[in-house]
Amino acid sequence: MISFVVGSESAGERLDRALAILVPDRSRSSLARLVSEGRVSIGGTVVDKSSHTVCAGDSIVLEIPDPAPSGTPAQDLPLRIVYQDADIVVVDKPAGLVVHPAAGHADSTLVNALLHHVRDLSGVGGQTRPGIVHRLDKDTSGLLVVAKNDAAHRALSSAWATPKVVKQYLALVYGTPRLQSGSIDKPIGRDPRDRKRMAVVASGRAALTDWELLERFSNTSLLRCTLRTGRTHQIRVHLKSIGHPVVGDPVYSGPQWRGVTDPRIRKALAALGRQALHATRLAFPHPRSGEPLDFESPLPEDMATAIGVLRGSA
Repeated sequence: MISFVVGSESAGERLDRALAILVPDRSRSSLARLVSEGRVSIGGTVVDKSSHTVCAGDSIVLEIPDPAPSGTPAQDLPLRIVYQDADIVVVDKPAGLVVHPAAGHADSTLVNALLHHVRDLSGVGGQTRPGIVHRLDKDTSGLLVVAKNDAAHRALSSAWATPKVVKQYLALVYGTPRLQSGSIDKPIGRDPRDRKRMAVVASGRAALTDWELLERFSNTSLLRCTLRTGRTHQIRVHLKSIGHPVVGDPVYSGPQWRGVTDPRIRKALAALGRQALHATRLAFPHPRSGEPLDFESPLPEDMATAIGVLRGSA
């Protein structure tokens, strides 16, 4: 139970709006739901209409029920947590791990692991996506932030599409760009020939990716990509569109390593078994304090091994 008295600053407001001011760590929609469930009383009388107007001096009692047990099981899976506080948890996701349960992946996901290792996740997103603010493809490794309460989830989601958030990736691609850096400003939408894929299409949503050439090898290059927008498969689609698809990408690249003549390089690229894409840097303002946070993740072993072979044969 939470009890409070309405002050003059909230007088005349709708009940749900007044509650959002008085209980800032909960979303207005979740508070409206509690009102409709009969969990709010004013002066001892239950009020179940969010549109009810409150007055200065009203005594409000809010009943917050215990969280309902999640239908998603907690599983003791390996999870590298790089930062955690009362509001967020930042993890370094390995390649091969799906972020949340979906068709074909009922369990053994990042969410299952989070439910075991982190006990106070936000309920935003529902039972299968608690606290998830953004996601990485199954075979993309690297940094991902998860909200541990509703207020943090709202703040992160609000900042996500703004320049306040920096999302950088390392990508091993085929070929070598002619320029040292560039930007790819092309709209992305569903591929009209294959609805399971994304593509550059005129009717798609605006998408912008900046890239920088870090290293040249004999058949491939290492790029650093910075996402300015967050479309599905954005980096993979954009790099394919400029003729430099990500190595090992089964959807947008194919087995191009077969055109490589050096057997050591062929073997190293084939051994990756996944797209060579790693979320290496994630920076954002803390959802509560606004303090700038900046995290970096080194290349995972599989990509580092392949690049070591490429350097040795250059």
